[in-house]
Amino acid sequence: MAVIWHGPLRDFAEQVLAHYGVPGPDARMFADSLVQADLWGHQSHGVLRLPWYAARLETGAMRAVTAPRVDVDQGAVEVIDGGDGIGQMLAARAMDDAIARAKRSGIGAVAVRNSNHFGTAMYFTRRAAAAGCIGVLTTNASPAMAPWGGTEKRVGNNPWSIAAPGGPLGPVVLDIANTAVARGKLYLAKQRGEDIPPGWATDGAGRPTTDPAAGIAGLILPMGGHKGYAISVMMDVLSGVLTGGGFLDGVAGPYQAERRSGAGHLALALDIAAFRPLDEFLADMARLIDGLKSVPVAEGSAGVFYPGEIEALNDTENRRNGLILPEDTLADLKKLAESTGIPAPLFD
Repeated sequence: MAVIWHGPLRDFAEQVLAHYGVPGPDARMFADSLVQADLWGHQSHGVLRLPWYAARLETGAMRAVTAPRVDVDQGAVEVIDGGDGIGQMLAARAMDDAIARAKRSGIGAVAVRNSNHFGTAMYFTRRAAAAGCIGVLTTNASPAMAPWGGTEKRVGNNPWSIAAPGGPLGPVVLDIANTAVARGKLYLAKQRGEDIPPGWATDGAGRPTTDPAAGIAGLILPMGGHKGYAISVMMDVLSGVLTGGGFLDGVAGPYQAERRSGAGHLALALDIAAFRPLDEFLADMARLIDGLKSVPVAEGSAGVFYPGEIEALNDTENRRNGLILPEDTLADLKKLAESTGIPAPLFD
């Protein structure tokens, strides 16, 4: 398998996005968000998705030029209409605005409607942690699972992330979907030619399956049974109903090339200094992390990790040793290179 270096990969993704009309700075950040997901070890949200985004840009379902409109500007609260722009750009705008409002009011809340899939949520909540805030980001997604007790797709996996500064060790970050697994991991398993573990999905008839293609066509199961379903519904309330955007099957996924997304997001920022001195908070975070990592390691365990630590370790290793992407992902990117005429020496 070929080793791919993150710099050329990001440059290629940036040029592809620019080819479809995404302005230079936006294309750079968009591309960086995808490659960063690969560096963190989340290939399900990395450049695997670049052809999907390109197809949506080509059809106009996602607009290349993101031109948000502010519909509500009231103290700590802002509501943005994304106008079907790029989800990554809108999520960054929402989180940055939430941070700015938190610095003025102690808390900032920015709702976004008429957006698109934004990739990895922790890419944006980490911005808040870097600014001395706790960041929260919710989003909704196209239907992936049935309401608990039902048999028809109606509820998205509706991911969410929380990030807090952790001092010298870096941010403590949660980034999860409310299904047993993100749907992108089924696509990744399909590209790798691998089975999926039992408990991830059922086929179209509701039977448990280890075939990723059958799981994609069927239902992805909620994490924690009815608890994951209920959390996902409430994330739809925050991301869709509260924002005035789409919800339930009113949201389309990034792999649906011709249908506008309707996705919504809610970005929250809490300025730590408004609650207590930041240095005291960081000292307590260090004690929290030490308290977690000082627990004896269970037999067969790779160790105890605080949330976000594995991603940080993956990032260091992948920057040093390069990325290994599935052959199907490389083939899809090569097709994209050929269709756009963009040189891609990383595939030679």
